[in-house]
Amino acid sequence: MKINAIRVHEQGDIDRMKFESIDLPPPKPGEARVRHEAIGVNYIDTYHRSGLYKLPTPTGIGVEAAGVVDEIGSAVTNLEVGDRVAYCGGPIGAYAQASNVPAARLIKLPSGVTSDAAAAMLLKGLTVQYLFRQTYVLKKGETILFHAAAGGVGLLAAQWARHLGVNMIGTVSSAEKAKLALSRGCSHVINYSVENVPARVLEITEGRKVPVVYDGVGKDTFMASLDCLAPRGLLVSFGNASGPVTGVDLGILSAKGSLYVTRPTLATYTATTEMLQSAADELFGLVAGGAIVPDITRHYPLAQAQDAHRALQSRGTVGSILLTP
Repeated sequence: MKINAIRVHEQGDIDRMKFESIDLPPPKPGEARVRHEAIGVNYIDTYHRSGLYKLPTPTGIGVEAAGVVDEIGSAVTNLEVGDRVAYCGGPIGAYAQASNVPAARLIKLPSGVTSDAAAAMLLKGLTVQYLFRQTYVLKKGETILFHAAAGGVGLLAAQWARHLGVNMIGTVSSAEKAKLALSRGCSHVINYSVENVPARVLEITEGRKVPVVYDGVGKDTFMASLDCLAPRGLLVSFGNASGPVTGVDLGILSAKGSLYVTRPTLATYTATTEMLQSAADELFGLVAGGAIVPDITRHYPLAQAQDAHRALQSRGTVGSILLTP
């Protein structure tokens, strides 16, 4: 069948993304075809487009979408045509009207979760799940630092931290973003445009600093993140919004207090169907209970994916961006 999709024939700048008509074959054994109703836009998409993460070209782009199963391949026993589902993390090619996805990576949506909500929060929400519940298991009463607290991941993190009884210090770039992050659950915010982040963390924690820093920004915040950690603290570097962290001298970790650094990925923490479903169940449970509400701030037609990437990379956006097929 013919569908419209975004294709990248050579990795690079935003204008490398092209809106094209392509052939989508029938689903293979073990796959299901999902007719997309909403497509998530995530920072990892910019890495796939730019070449920070190398891909063979030509390629599709996008790793998150929600919609309805409209055809299943042989050997699929866990799904039926008409099921509402979502997926994230791959296969790459979600910027399209439909996609063939391994049935084992599709998550059935509860009745209270819309396709827009699922596409806005599944990848980001599962990211927060593995950060808070697996990479470093947060405990009630702890104080943490989370960079980019008004972004899509950050706003979900603030809500989840509030649910856990954790004091989240969030960094933001403006007074408007500070107000938003506080409204979602941050205990404190630091406007890094006018405030020194390590100095403010030291002040907020009365000299103790924090046991863990969650850093999805990367190059621009790496050293400041280390300076916010208490001795034997953990820096969880989970993204590269400002560019990758390179050339690290491990001696810095000992000099700053025998610190730890990890660079985790969602794929590792959801490697099996059981791991994926368990994380999704916890996320959807919080959504059903009202503890987490996705912030959807912008919709773009699929054909305007370039505009969505420009908005995302400006670092001026808040919440989640969706594409509409």
